[in-house]
Amino acid sequence: MEVKRLFDIPYYQNEKFPQKNALVDKIDGNWVEISTQEYINRANSVSRGLIKLGIQPGDKIALISNNRSEWNICDIGIQQVGAISVPVYPTIDSDSYAYIFNDASVKICIVSDQELADKVTAIVPQVATLTTVYSFIECKGTTHWSALQEPEDGALDMEIQKRKEQIKNSDLVTLIYTSGTTGKPKGVMLTHNNLLSNVKACEPRLPVDNSAKALSFLPVCHVFERMLLYLYQYTGVSIYFAESLDTIGDNLREVKPNVFTAVPRLLEKVFDKIVAKGEDLTGIKRKLFFWALKLGEEYDVRGKSGWYKFKLSIARKLIFSKWQEALGGNVEAIACGSAALQPRLARIFLAADIPVMEGYGLTETSPVISVNWKDTNQIYIGTTGTVIDQVTVKIAEDGEILVKGPNVMIGYYNQPEKTKEVIDDEGWFHTGDIGTFVDGIYLKITDRKKEIFKTSGGKYIAPQVMENKFKESRFIEQIMIIGENQKMPAAFIVPDVEYFKTWAKQKKIELGGTYEDIASHTLVKEQLEKEVEHFNSFFGKWERVKRFEISPHPWTIESGELTPTMKPRRKEVMESCKHLFDKIYNS
Repeated sequence: MEVKRLFDIPYYQNEKFPQKNALVDKIDGNWVEISTQEYINRANSVSRGLIKLGIQPGDKIALISNNRSEWNICDIGIQQVGAISVPVYPTIDSDSYAYIFNDASVKICIVSDQELADKVTAIVPQVATLTTVYSFIECKGTTHWSALQEPEDGALDMEIQKRKEQIKNSDLVTLIYTSGTTGKPKGVMLTHNNLLSNVKACEPRLPVDNSAKALSFLPVCHVFERMLLYLYQYTGVSIYFAESLDTIGDNLREVKPNVFTAVPRLLEKVFDKIVAKGEDLTGIKRKLFFWALKLGEEYDVRGKSGWYKFKLSIARKLIFSKWQEALGGNVEAIACGSAALQPRLARIFLAADIPVMEGYGLTETSPVISVNWKDTNQIYIGTTGTVIDQVTVKIAEDGEILVKGPNVMIGYYNQPEKTKEVIDDEGWFHTGDIGTFVDGIYLKITDRKKEIFKTSGGKYIAPQVMENKFKESRFIEQIMIIGENQKMPAAFIVPDVEYFKTWAKQKKIELGGTYEDIASHTLVKEQLEKEVEHFNSFFGKWERVKRFEISPHPWTIESGELTPTMKPRRKEVMESCKHLFDKIYNS
């Protein structure tokens, strides 16, 4: 069969490579499998329930949940009746839910747990269109989602078939509200074809087949993870859903996945944990560990001398094999996106034979624009790889990356003026990112156009490049470069508390146990000064951080200072650290 719409994917899988473990969840300590056929049956039961409720094509249904089979079942069930899914982050506040629900005119909301049920039921009076809140588990104030499921029924099944036949691949399928580092979220309108074209263009770059397993833990409402879930289904890869972000380590060892997705901050944390264990070693084991690490930092995918390769083979056998085991031992690809990956980190993971494939894209481009291939001729460390098929990229005169292709959104919902700002008359989507091509084919992102600023002396500062370099320090958890229209660049820093604890233990120093204790300690400031001085040496004199202040609190997704993919929200950080800004520039 030909896959023309997203809801065709499970049927295609069932015809080509039916799986007994298409979707798998950890329930009460056991991995529970759902076959491809059962996945289809359950999606159809949801479609029947929605039709019986009176849901019409074009009606909006919000999904707020952790990663689980039920999300995917509802997603396909919603699509088949022509309704529009509105996936929303579980981590945002009630006011944001109210804004999104009103903007999209949401009729039904489906949540996963009591905490989310409480947040949504609290705003029901504020959303005139919202009729019912369903939940995947029994929750107070909601209707259990079993009420959405209807058994086989001739009339309802005929209506599902009729609606499916009327849905074109150019039809709107989902509204994804961007988490955004600035301003109110905008509803990105994506069609079946937008996402499906991305799935098909990325298929050749997925180095696994229908015998593989994937572990899913990045937010499924994020277009990156969602598109990958469709890609896994399209290629017959079994999807295992991690219990939570806290259990990823255990779940990796249990599932032994061949592929998963990650954001750079997550890989940084994995790396920090590995190095912390290396710090605890003694004698020859410790020397071997850091010898292997140094070797990894010198890795070049384009080849090294035979002597280097011989040493690397020893390092892989003695040291790096243990890293692979920690990730389950079977990893063939880690798709990494959403923010810039430190080239040093990419080198070390690739040297360890852990293939981290960095890519680039936006919600508005469904999302992938470019990605590195596992094939060694198609990997270039420090870039986001080559542009995918059917997509065209050009660099504007001011350095902005412009994109054209079937993956580009049809616009922002209810915001035609905002749409015109980013899609020009010739159909080029203006990404807002600055970039260049390396060797004519590898796309390299250098910064966000809106984030580049000038000091009062007229010098341009590209903060993202600097922040990425400074975060190579194991002492720095987060950093934000500031100084627009000021006489010099400066920074807010969130220290890496866990690493400072390890460091203090080795040096037999007492720093205290809380973030506040560590952030306010004199020795912490002194060590960060050394780190800043070291990393400043990589930049021109006008770019160097002249002063910094330590944030009095960590930046988190919950506090609103990080996006759900762990990128700092500059506006929110500036507001929460305003007293530090005044201290730097006004004292």
